[in-house]
Amino acid sequence: MNLFTKFFTSTKSEQCKKTNIIAPISGDIIDIESVPDEVFSKKIIGDGIAINPIGKRIVAPITGTIGKIFNTMHAFSIISKNKIEIFVHFGIDTILLRGKGFKKIAQENQEINVGETIIEYDLRFLKKHAKSILTPVVISNINEIKKIKKNSGEVKAGKTIIMEIIK
Repeated sequence: MNLFTKFFTSTKSEQCKKTNIIAPISGDIIDIESVPDEVFSKKIIGDGIAINPIGKRIVAPITGTIGKIFNTMHAFSIISKNKIEIFVHFGIDTILLRGKGFKKIAQENQEINVGETIIEYDLRFLKKHAKSILTPVVISNINEIKKIKKNSGEVKAGKTIIMEIIK
């Protein structure tokens, strides 16, 4: 190994780890700043994107462990193996529906793979009864993230990359 090799190589601990976040719900990506709730639009609980949903299920956006699934089943958290914390929140003021329109499929503390169903929902009911169906997907431990690349366009649950994270 020569002198220059030391400058142009790095150890694994120095390398940044990239993690792809996959769409937890099908639909169209919307800027997080457009969500009609300041907790999300002002990035108070983290940064990310929102999705204007279609379909009937919310899936795991990463392989990891489900943290919390709210009793009202409108939101959940999941933590990847490299400690990226994601919070998925279906709609705005959906907590007021007390679980109506949602069916929990997965359990808290369950190990889960990308694309596996966590919650099923009744889109027709939720469009009629929720303030908004825009679904924020945020990185809640954003202070530990070096870089976030947000994608745009139409997405398919369990298939399309919505964000690329460097930790």
